[in-house]
Amino acid sequence: MRLCLLLALAVWTAFAQSGFLNHNRPLLDAHNCYPYKGEWNDRIERALHTGFPVGIEQDLAWYNGRIVVSHSDKTVGSEPTLREHFFERVRPIVEKALAENRRAEWPLIVVHFDFKSNQRPLIEAVWKLLGEYESWITTASRTDDPNQLAPFDAKPLLVLTEVPDIQEQVFFRDVPVGGKLRIFGSAHVTEPPSEPKEEHERTLASMAPERLLPERPTNYRRWVNFSWHVIEEGGQTKAGSWTPADAARLKSVVDYAHHLGYWVRFYTLDGFTPSESQGWDRNYNFGSRESVLARWQAAIAAGVDLIATDQYEALRQSLR
Repeated sequence: MRLCLLLALAVWTAFAQSGFLNHNRPLLDAHNCYPYKGEWNDRIERALHTGFPVGIEQDLAWYNGRIVVSHSDKTVGSEPTLREHFFERVRPIVEKALAENRRAEWPLIVVHFDFKSNQRPLIEAVWKLLGEYESWITTASRTDDPNQLAPFDAKPLLVLTEVPDIQEQVFFRDVPVGGKLRIFGSAHVTEPPSEPKEEHERTLASMAPERLLPERPTNYRRWVNFSWHVIEEGGQTKAGSWTPADAARLKSVVDYAHHLGYWVRFYTLDGFTPSESQGWDRNYNFGSRESVLARWQAAIAAGVDLIATDQYEALRQSLR
């Protein structure tokens, strides 16, 4: 009986967390929201000016003992620091939110770290930096049982990171029981066995959701970060017309992840011509605004929590 009660409590807590993120409404996730080699310096301003809540991705690397925001682990020293590029930039927004204390609107900003290097000194430095801003950050208590999800203590920022186990070691396992978790990782997603690329893509796009995502959330792993390859064979660059079967596939994957209690992110949904590109990755390009708009609308309808794109303003307009 006690085991059944504990399981029921874990399931209820997982469901309860799902509404914490924008009350179950999809969010714009501003992909690669930082400069590339000194270009595209306005990305964070563009993202913040679309309105709140908003997701902002920051790719992290290490340079001479500094946490820098970089698209590559091959840093040269001209990259902005995470402190200055993100935390100090959002200081006025966070301090205003704390003063107004409208907790039902928190988190206002979901910042997502994509580590370009998993050196332990970098990960430990990020943990320390988060400690300096802990009063801004949504936390949860470190439980003795990883399968027991503690409730969130909401603040204006929510910090997410990705799947590597070395990050879980520093960000969760090294935290004493009762301590505060400052950052939350993504789920392990099942990869198909080694096979030719085309077969691999077919397998991903047809793999049952329960195979894709075999584990429930933990106190640390609260979200899942899906490639679009799990929806359309070959991903963005090989996608054809959006079909009812594609929409059903998307809904089945999202519904299953939500059933387990995860937030769901898909990356990265763009649709642009070469002349429209602002340093965007062509591997994420459906090729036209019309094509990506169909996917944005489907993702919104399916309840995808974080929709990653480089076309911040256009997706925000669709969300409105």
